[in-house]
Amino acid sequence: MAKPNVSTVTAHWTELAKAVSVPHTEAEYRRLVAFLDRLIDEVGEDEKHPLASLMEVVGVLIERYEDEHVPELMSGGEG
Repeated sequence: MAKPNVSTVTAHWTELAKAVSVPHTEAEYRRLVAFLDRLIDEVGEDEKHPLASLMEVVGVLIERYEDEHVPELMSGGEG
């Protein structure tokens, strides 16, 4: 894989950051979940889709937020 060109990334990041950023609030989290839903609709199960890796990154950001902010649901039968 070629080294990323920082100038190219910088040119696109301002627009991309409107959709993809680390969520710090419930509203940012909900926005990111809605974006993931749209990505899933577009990408589906196609691991070769150009947006598949973006979908994975967004999923990791959501999972991180949930791990830190969403209390675990009590599983049935334990207690």
